[in-house]
Amino acid sequence: MSDTLPPPQMLCFALYSAAHAMQAAYRPLLEPLGLTYPQYLALSALWAEDGQTVGQIGAALMLDSNTLTPLLKRLEQAGWVTRRRDAADERQVRLTLTEAGRALREKAAAVPGCFLERTGLVLPEAAALRDEVAALRDRLRPR
Repeated sequence: MSDTLPPPQMLCFALYSAAHAMQAAYRPLLEPLGLTYPQYLALSALWAEDGQTVGQIGAALMLDSNTLTPLLKRLEQAGWVTRRRDAADERQVRLTLTEAGRALREKAAAVPGCFLERTGLVLPEAAALRDEVAALRDRLRPR
């Protein structure tokens, strides 16, 4: 008898395939806005708190700079953010929403509700699931 489980019985596969399904579910909501899912996450961080550094955004999204920098450059090329060296610390690059980036927030306002509806969950269930998955993620991260 083998101890190996087939992928459909593995927790890791359930999480992996759910992540892919989530991005696919977001695609039709974001494409009309001209956004990819990672761009939406980065903009959401700035919509919550404008003027963050690249490091702060990277920490919030758990992305390395080699992944984050091209994404942020595309947001800048699209006219949604500006990237400028911090006046107080030249080593830091600060991101600021442009007028177009702030206007995009209003256009994207329906996205969370539409996605929640797609999940079939109500808000308390979605929040509980989010917290449980985040706790698992945190337990699995290297210390």
